[in-house]
Amino acid sequence: MNLKELATKLGLSPTTVSRALNDYPEVNEVTRQRVKAAAKRHNYHPNARAIRLATGRAMAIGHVIPLATRHEIVNPVFADFIAGAGEVYSRNDHDMVLSVVPDDEEDAAYRALRSKGNVDGVIVHGPRMEDHRIALLHEIGLPFVVHGRASGVTLPYPWVDVNNRRAFHRATDFLLDLGHRRIALVNGLEFMDFAMRRRGGYVEALTARGLPPDPALMDSNEMTEVSGYRAAKRMLASPTPPTAFLASSMISGMGIRRALEEHGLKLGRDISIIIHDDDLSYMKNGEDVPIFTATRSSVREAGRIAADMLLGLIAHPQEVPPTRLLEADLVIGQSTGPAPLAV
Repeated sequence: MNLKELATKLGLSPTTVSRALNDYPEVNEVTRQRVKAAAKRHNYHPNARAIRLATGRAMAIGHVIPLATRHEIVNPVFADFIAGAGEVYSRNDHDMVLSVVPDDEEDAAYRALRSKGNVDGVIVHGPRMEDHRIALLHEIGLPFVVHGRASGVTLPYPWVDVNNRRAFHRATDFLLDLGHRRIALVNGLEFMDFAMRRRGGYVEALTARGLPPDPALMDSNEMTEVSGYRAAKRMLASPTPPTAFLASSMISGMGIRRALEEHGLKLGRDISIIIHDDDLSYMKNGEDVPIFTATRSSVREAGRIAADMLLGLIAHPQEVPPTRLLEADLVIGQSTGPAPLAV
């Protein structure tokens, strides 16, 4: 079915149908929903080339990844986010443009996307403290949504984030309630905003119970299996080792578990672990009963929300930048138990 045939069935002009499908503000909401429902019912998909010509839009969304954060591309968290965003792009007849660039060319990549008109907007990944990319995107006028937040940025900007501070405060409280007092934090890179928020929640929970944070029990690194293993191995060799670990990812948690096994320690009995982000499509945290106790949030759902938010901003650029803070659930698994009695 083509546009003219769909318009005839609806008793509308092809121009009105086209504008309704492309979210032009002059089409009222009732007509817009009627047209979209009919398009779905008749399996109508507009010609992408025609849309580009008619609207001047690229019908594509960009993701720029600097080489220094290449670990993010192979991280299943990134893959799940892209999968969720991709669902929304596909449903709205948009393509995805993924650009992997050297660190010192990231700003130039955003400018090139804007000047060439290759994309209608971008999603910004891995925000840092006082992230300069937000000011840059404001300056060049490229619509964007940030996956995460950037502390210290005063400009208004749209974002989708999980409440990392609350998640790690809650996880630390859970371990404290189990009697643990030597709780280690195996965190991500702490120039990243999410990692600083996680450390903040952990420190606040300890301080509220009168426990001074111990720098020897805190590690910041890329969230890999090897870094989790090395951090745990170092801490377990201490004269006063931790009885519990908080890990910023399931992958780091797997490294911690390997170190525990080498020390002959049983997970959940001799030592406890809580991980973050275990709701992943291709790396499940057990089956009926979770292996790890976890602060769980759906990264795929965050991708869907961010993509929907960005498409809305592209269609209605004068709107106030929207924000969305997601809460993480605390899921009890087999990796936590009461603190072992001191010998």
